[in-house]
Amino acid sequence: MTTNYFADVRELLKVESDAIAQTADRLNPAEVERVIELLASCKGKVVVLGVGKSGIIAQKIAATMTSAGTAAFHLHPSDALHGGLGMVQEGDVVIVLSNSGETDEIVAMLPYLKNRKVGIVAIVGNINSTLAHRADAVLDASVDQEACPLNLAPTTSTTVALAIGDALAMTLMKVKGLTTNDFANNHPAGRLGKRLTLRVADLMHSDIENPTIATGSSWVDVVRAISRGGLGAVCVVDDAGRLAGIITDGDLRRTIEQTDHDALARLTCDDFMTSKPAVATPDLLAYDALQLMENRPSQISVLPVVDSEGKCVGLLRLHDVVRSGL
Repeated sequence: MTTNYFADVRELLKVESDAIAQTADRLNPAEVERVIELLASCKGKVVVLGVGKSGIIAQKIAATMTSAGTAAFHLHPSDALHGGLGMVQEGDVVIVLSNSGETDEIVAMLPYLKNRKVGIVAIVGNINSTLAHRADAVLDASVDQEACPLNLAPTTSTTVALAIGDALAMTLMKVKGLTTNDFANNHPAGRLGKRLTLRVADLMHSDIENPTIATGSSWVDVVRAISRGGLGAVCVVDDAGRLAGIITDGDLRRTIEQTDHDALARLTCDDFMTSKPAVATPDLLAYDALQLMENRPSQISVLPVVDSEGKCVGLLRLHDVVRSGL
């Protein structure tokens, strides 16, 4: 017997994608407007309810809304009926997911939700159901068939519900004017969040970790300072603490190798430091500092950090920036 699994998988994906497209055409514009108005004007929280597979989709919708600037959480109806309802307060909006609209736990909760004077949004597969009739706004999530070969397992219906939830979350994000920085602040551990929030001050080495030497210091002082700091470089400062230059491990080795032994006694840091090096400020985004180190004819692995007066306040290593996950 020959099989064509690829054809099966592709066909099932088309079934689900077609269902989403049909849902977009089927939605009632007035109901969509009503739902967005309820959610955008919500003074409390958005509570997302669902049982079984719909409960899993409800968790995802709540997580997406929260990350996109709308505070939301998932509440299981059974838990709600046994004390969890205390999380639902007047001024909240409740989104209820149910394909049938007749799920026992959902129907049992509706009177208690009404008593708490919350807005109720139904994402439902049956617009003539109990849930649909008692909701303040209804979004039609009905599907012609599940992707399941037996037309039983929740597949297409849950995909459609999830797509509707994503569309609501992204529309709210637009309505609320969420910026890239706002989004990043909600995702500080993600790469985007780090790129838009992590600053040089968060990663640089300062104080004891960043020993400096004065102009005119001997090459032996340079060796001691680099060894003491363990950063592979040392900053050279003038009498006022302003940055005069930087010396790396490589600068030191090459200079000693190329200098006549008789001249070493007279060698000072001023003779081989890099004057006027590229610098960063503490409030510079770490990602911008990374670009400063990499986007140049020859890459550098360290950046002196200076304040507004040009005083050396730290040292930033490429290694530390990369290790942060940028």
